[in-house]
Amino acid sequence: MTDNPLTRPGAAHPTITEAMIATLVRRFYERAREDAVIGPVFMGAVQHWDEHIANITDFWSSVMLRTGRYQGRPMRPHLILPLEPQHFDRWLVLFEETAHEVCGAPDIAQAFIVRARRIADSFEMARAGQRGEIARPRHSRG
Repeated sequence: MTDNPLTRPGAAHPTITEAMIATLVRRFYERAREDAVIGPVFMGAVQHWDEHIANITDFWSSVMLRTGRYQGRPMRPHLILPLEPQHFDRWLVLFEETAHEVCGAPDIAQAFIVRARRIADSFEMARAGQRGEIARPRHSRG
């Protein structure tokens, strides 16, 4: 049985800070908006960028530091978007690159990446379920 870091209580890593999370989210969305694959999806879905970035920062604060600041339901907005597997793949590539740049230490970046991959799998499997398909996790295996 492998160790699952998501089952541990408390912060995902002791050196993660709110400032780190805010920088990661802001920098990721700067890249995502310009990206040829996922940029059009984001630009079509998000009207108020400052509000969206603040909301997603709260989401990641809740995920990484267990602050409970995010009170939304992230699945629903994603289920109405025209997302395909390549969108999730590209999102993860950009997110992982950004995490490595912002976090510095590989173990800190990996704490974000493990969670991002699980999130991508959850959204992707839910999208498949909407279409009456069965999907397996592609990103968080192994």
